[in-house]
Amino acid sequence: MLNIGVLVSGGGTNLQSIIDSTKFGGINGEVKVVISNRESAYALERARHNNIKAFYETNEDEIINLLKENEIDLVVLAGYLKIISPKFVEKFRDKIINIHPSLIPAFCGEGYYGEKVHQAVIDYGVKVTGATVHFVDEKADNGPIIMQEVVEVTFNDDAKSVAKKVLEVEHKILNESIKLFCENKLTIHGRRVFINE
Repeated sequence: MLNIGVLVSGGGTNLQSIIDSTKFGGINGEVKVVISNRESAYALERARHNNIKAFYETNEDEIINLLKENEIDLVVLAGYLKIISPKFVEKFRDKIINIHPSLIPAFCGEGYYGEKVHQAVIDYGVKVTGATVHFVDEKADNGPIIMQEVVEVTFNDDAKSVAKKVLEVEHKILNESIKLFCENKLTIHGRRVFINE
């Protein structure tokens, strides 16, 4: 069973979904620690409610230490609104995954987070958007893609309704990606991620 560390900045709906999946959804892993860069993040309460160690921490060296001390095998960025440094990436190379609320490489990179992504989708007039789970490298929203899922954008949608649709697929593909990682079924070849049977 792998030890999972989750970094989060907000309410933690993705975190809750991960916790539920480790308990009931067949993920061969356990969330050992939750770290937020925002003291008021409700995600910390979710962690404490589930008897998971929860920390408010903004110093990256301290975050790395906490992850190392808890023997974390997989770091999940679940709505973590802070770019991590190349040093952090190097410490956990190919062991950090991120969920992004668009179909990378569209509407991603620096400045594209939260509702800004969905507003950009509406403003551009695209017909589909979705969510992407990817490994993290030194650039924002740039690492090899593990999984993506599409949602339709209709004429009646606004940023809030798109966000709601995307969140549903976020939970699904994030949990599936974590499950595959914990079963050692993901192999990276260059920019491509292969799912091994």
